[in-house]
Amino acid sequence: MQVLRGHTDPTGQPCVLSIGNFDGLHLGHRALLRLLADKAGALGLPASVLTFEPHPREFFAPEEAPARLTSLREKLLLLADCGIERIYVQRFDARFARLTARAFVDDVLVRGFHARHVLVGDDFHFGSRRDGDFDFLARAGERHGFGVESMPTLTVAGERVSSSAVRGALEAGDLSHAARLLGRPYGIAGRVAHGEKLGRKLGFPTLNVPFRHRRPPLAGVFAVTVTGVAASPQVGVANVGWRPTAGGGTRARLEVHLLDWTGSCYGATVRVHFFHKLRDEARFPSLDALAAQIGRDKESARDWFSQHPAAARG
Repeated sequence: MQVLRGHTDPTGQPCVLSIGNFDGLHLGHRALLRLLADKAGALGLPASVLTFEPHPREFFAPEEAPARLTSLREKLLLLADCGIERIYVQRFDARFARLTARAFVDDVLVRGFHARHVLVGDDFHFGSRRDGDFDFLARAGERHGFGVESMPTLTVAGERVSSSAVRGALEAGDLSHAARLLGRPYGIAGRVAHGEKLGRKLGFPTLNVPFRHRRPPLAGVFAVTVTGVAASPQVGVANVGWRPTAGGGTRARLEVHLLDWTGSCYGATVRVHFFHKLRDEARFPSLDALAAQIGRDKESARDWFSQHPAAARG
């Protein structure tokens, strides 16, 4: 996999291209990327993706933008898992936002990528004021000699699969539904960092995975597994939130207490897989009361995994 910045291919090699935010890499994204890889293989060209950083909605209305399902690094790894050979990360800024639909075709697709074939979702819009759509793109393809193809909306049990639907399921605490839309349990990856060691003081040492600039799409206490600390997945209980009992703060935290593993893994990159919501985050009258609740959460998580052994195995 190659990761390149901007919307110009320095090799000048034609490609088969898809365009989008691909937040979460849900089943709809994966179906589109399978078509992309198949078409690229048939044409003997690299399967390529153009994505944006930040998300356009974060650029236009940062306070109203939805929570990200994946960080940029997570998205790149998931795209690579889908067989994408080249990923172009375009900085979404004022200059790029001003591109008209025609300029997007001429400057990005034709001169930038030498696109031979473009695959998009059936709701794809582009250009300033979103004035370009699939029909506009298809007519442009006829003029410039590149193929254009859309993938119909994918549904699961009658529901359209989308990043918004995944966010809705996570916000509601319905981890099973989110997993159905994603095709896998929802996960958050990151590097284990030093924290305030409060969990250790309470008798429940935790792995601390900073969110940095991310606002999490879910909150509460969860039964989870963690990969990246041992040869096999480790079960645990995770808290995602603002720790109101311990002083809160403006930035959400992800803290995981592993049930059957102890050791130091600072600096390790781990992935936390969310399987079941145990409860909402709450404020307790004292740290002793919090510690007692963590003990109950630990047993609830252990009970849940005993009833779902396949989840514990990852």
